[in-house]
Amino acid sequence: MEMELLRANLTKVRIPEPTNRIYKQECCISFDTPKSEGGLFVDMTTFLAFGKDYVGWNFEKTGNPVYLHIKQTKKPIPEDRPLKKPTRLAIGIDGGFENQESEYDETYSIVILPDYATFPFPSVALPEKVRLAVDAILIAEGAERKEQVASWTADKKQISEHALTLKQIDNGVIIPPSGWKCAKCDKTENLWLNLTDGMILCGRKLWDGSGGNNHAIEHYNETRYPLAVKLGTITSDLEGADVFSYPEDESVTDPLLADHLAFFGIDFSSLQKTEMTTAEKELDQNTNFDWNRIQESGKDVEPLYGPGYTGLTNLGNSCYMAATMQVVFSTHSFCSRYYMNQSLKQAFTIAPADPTVDLNMQLTKLANGLLSGKYSVPAARNDDMANAADSSPNEKQEGIRPRMFKSVIAASHPEFSTMRQQDALEFFLHFIDQVERANAGKPESDPARSFKFGIEERLQCPSGKVAYNKRNDYILSLNIPLEKATNKKELEEFHKLKAQKEAEGTKIESDEIVRPRVPLSDCLDSFSHPEEVQGFYSTALNARTTAIKTAGLTSFPDYLVLHMRKFVMETGWVPKKLDVYVDVDDVIDITHMRSKGLQPGEELLPEEAPGGQEEAAKLLPNDDIVSQLSSMGFNQLHCQKAAINTSNAGVEEAMNWLLSHMDDPDIDAPIDNKAKSNDVDPSKVATLVSFGFDEEIASKALKASGGDIEKATDWIFNPPASSGPTDMDATSSSGPAVDAALPDGAGKYRLIGLVSHMGTSTQCGHYVAHVYKEGRWVIFNDDKVGVSKDPPKDMAYLYFYERIQS
Repeated sequence: MEMELLRANLTKVRIPEPTNRIYKQECCISFDTPKSEGGLFVDMTTFLAFGKDYVGWNFEKTGNPVYLHIKQTKKPIPEDRPLKKPTRLAIGIDGGFENQESEYDETYSIVILPDYATFPFPSVALPEKVRLAVDAILIAEGAERKEQVASWTADKKQISEHALTLKQIDNGVIIPPSGWKCAKCDKTENLWLNLTDGMILCGRKLWDGSGGNNHAIEHYNETRYPLAVKLGTITSDLEGADVFSYPEDESVTDPLLADHLAFFGIDFSSLQKTEMTTAEKELDQNTNFDWNRIQESGKDVEPLYGPGYTGLTNLGNSCYMAATMQVVFSTHSFCSRYYMNQSLKQAFTIAPADPTVDLNMQLTKLANGLLSGKYSVPAARNDDMANAADSSPNEKQEGIRPRMFKSVIAASHPEFSTMRQQDALEFFLHFIDQVERANAGKPESDPARSFKFGIEERLQCPSGKVAYNKRNDYILSLNIPLEKATNKKELEEFHKLKAQKEAEGTKIESDEIVRPRVPLSDCLDSFSHPEEVQGFYSTALNARTTAIKTAGLTSFPDYLVLHMRKFVMETGWVPKKLDVYVDVDDVIDITHMRSKGLQPGEELLPEEAPGGQEEAAKLLPNDDIVSQLSSMGFNQLHCQKAAINTSNAGVEEAMNWLLSHMDDPDIDAPIDNKAKSNDVDPSKVATLVSFGFDEEIASKALKASGGDIEKATDWIFNPPASSGPTDMDATSSSGPAVDAALPDGAGKYRLIGLVSHMGTSTQCGHYVAHVYKEGRWVIFNDDKVGVSKDPPKDMAYLYFYERIQS
């Protein structure tokens, strides 16, 4: 009797505790959900969920036979349901974006493997333990929901630490209810009232020239008066007022705002709202993307479905991840590693007990979701949409929700676990680092290696002697030399027109704007172009001097990622986005960028100065660079390392290095300030030599291992990749220095992918990917996938090139 079969397996049924993670919305090894044709099976021992095609694998691996089967069937949506305009940056809550997902009927049953014996639920005939376990599973909030809440809102503002102790100056200032103007210019919008002295000043200037003239923040820099409220956002509902704290550098809550306003004679109950708050501007940006070119808005984009054309549903500001992963999984290295050469079953078999926390499993799951075509189907249209006359071809597809992948990849990086927008470059570097760590010891199967290359910097001091420093990287970060613009005449005429229209008080139309056009070749040349390095310590001269630095690549990766430095810092550390086009070629040749290494006739700088002078290092950090980075909130030691590792080239270069190396395991290790020739114990060298190792190799290994013989032995057998300029990086042989562990080949590349960004900074806005597939460009805009008619090659933030095999 089947009920006896269930009773015989009661020991395999657990009643979940409040601390148990219960998965019931998505299969842990595929993107099947209760809405899928076969529904979802929840293991009543581990509370992991599996789709119909995969639950048998779990039974084979664990022997767990009892499952709760959940199946959802869509209900029809009433045709007369009104659609409301959102007023809050939120989903699924009052005033927010309407969660237009269909409603579903949900049915349950108990299933016992391997024969799929089925018992309906609810049923009084079921054993009490089973009924209690199922009730607890259904009542509990799913682990997926805890990690990725659908009803997300903009980060809740914190109460300012300055609000409760704010001292206001009784200077007789009374603020009128209207007619405000900046005290230092003619701006009448974007005005901020300083709550200490009552000064009304304009806000920050934005990258596109809009906004204010920075007078409010300049006033703070002069006076250190901490809080300001945006005029035009104050109404009888004070919670909606936009209060900004300059020391905390964020929007805050002032619980005493009514008193602080009354001090300057403001009766907030009579004020009408005239300005958008910061969050509402973000909402406006989310609902009305005004970036038609990158998203190819207004064009009839032919939707694409099938293998390799699967969209990624936005989890809430996750487009930076979606755009990056679409390009990454268009590369042969990642497709091979996580799709062609490893099946879902293989990954699940070797996964730990909880496959939801295993990066290898979740990458294989993501690869199958993106590349198999199983989930690349048109989204089911609601009845009211299906009956509508409009049958636009720009349809969404069902796509997949990469929740578990995001949870795993963000586990070691708290910023990526938030719902905030992130920098796609920073995410790419973090992702590659995690993949490399997961494949440690198996370089032949590490797909991250396909992006890795060596950089060699040559430093020449006035003595004529040289030093060579090497490091490895995954991206080539390029400055955009605006002085190389090819349309200078048009720019000159545009600036004249702009000045004329400003004088007339008229507005420049969007089709009149002219932007600089800089060839990619000039950006690449700027990387290798000689530049001066101030404060370089020359051991040949035993003094600080100015050195000339040039750079080149010691190897050419399978995939070359170019990062365009479109975001720069203006005076006062206001971020500015360069409004520029970069003219890129589909095929580039960087053969000329290969480093030549130590050349015949060149002489290396000695390791220590004549006469035994012991200088801390060849290069000490530039104090100005360190102090400026420190003032931005970065760790002092990290700032010093950033300056050293970029040869004191400048603040922007140091900041880019810092952002790319925040996760380095040795980032907090102290800088070695010892002289470099006499810091090895001769007895330890002799010990290693007695093991049969070469004396020079033994010395280098001990230097690299802090004098630890055991670590030095391990270093000899497994030398790590260079992480920065050290004395071991000095090239001591003629010809280019090549790391045999890095991929290498010809220097000719073809463009295969773009990640483009829209918005004022990398922490806001929207990211879109374009990928060259099967002879055509394809746009990946979250869950929208289609044929690209005009890929924005001149506007991308990241360019992905694939080496052309000779």
